[in-house]
Amino acid sequence: MTAIGTILGSAVGDALGAPFEFGPEGAFTRRFPAPGRGGEMCGGGGWDPGEATDDTQMAVVLGESLVRHGGLELPDVFDGFRQWAAAEPKDIGLQTEAVLTSGDPWDLASALHFQVSQRAAGNGSLMRAATSAVFFASCGRDVTMSAARRIAALTHGDRAAWEGTAILHELIRTALVGHDPLTALPDTLDVVHPDHRARYATVLAGDWHPDRATEFNGAVWPCLGSAVWALRTTDSFEDALRAAVDLGGDTDTVAAVTGALAGAVYGDEAVPARWTEVLHVPLPGSGGRVLRADGLAGLAGRLADGPRTPVEGITTP
Repeated sequence: MTAIGTILGSAVGDALGAPFEFGPEGAFTRRFPAPGRGGEMCGGGGWDPGEATDDTQMAVVLGESLVRHGGLELPDVFDGFRQWAAAEPKDIGLQTEAVLTSGDPWDLASALHFQVSQRAAGNGSLMRAATSAVFFASCGRDVTMSAARRIAALTHGDRAAWEGTAILHELIRTALVGHDPLTALPDTLDVVHPDHRARYATVLAGDWHPDRATEFNGAVWPCLGSAVWALRTTDSFEDALRAAVDLGGDTDTVAAVTGALAGAVYGDEAVPARWTEVLHVPLPGSGGRVLRADGLAGLAGRLADGPRTPVEGITTP
């Protein structure tokens, strides 16, 4: 139930899942069959052991903008994302890259991209949401969900991405105030946009399993559904992360979202030290800066203070 657990948990999940991205189901437990033996931060696929990907890098860019301004300054967030993308990170989603390198204004870029592509329901806004979820957690359900939608809309023109990110914000808020996010699902779904409510109700149902997904878990709704499934069907932070990575597919992002949820539920003390010891977040476009676990914890503490001024003007796009 801590902000540090949320942000460290997301980053750890990202780094844990990165070497297994686009791999088959069960690859993680075939390599590491016994929990707690160590070595799981193995690196591979272009990633060093413990290296976080674009998921956490974008979360840090977003979080540092929120802290710097004491609130949500969307043009600054977009500019930070754009500078990061221009620095040629190791990985960046195709759609996110298209929006951030289009040269279009911050308030039009994702909508213009969506008009042409009609494809913008990836999990790229979900993956980076741990920092903003912590920042707005003290502001209540309506504000945190509205902020999530507006941040998601910077890069994703499909409302499905906005709604999924809003749900994740609210589940994390629920955990951070000491309640069970799983029991909050019905009330949360009630305030999801009607056009997307049924889709999310399906993947967040208690009897849903990722094997029943009709789309790849790189899409926002099966990604969120898989993370909630991993939390629901396990009873520890470590087991939830193992279950998430073992699903295969977009393992870094599914595990990052799972880690944010599980970290909010179980707290930072549940995040294995053997994972945080090697965790590091290179930040392209920042002069070679690398953030480690203590830096992420410090950022989490500042984000937990929330907005410095009353939140005004945050409404549904």
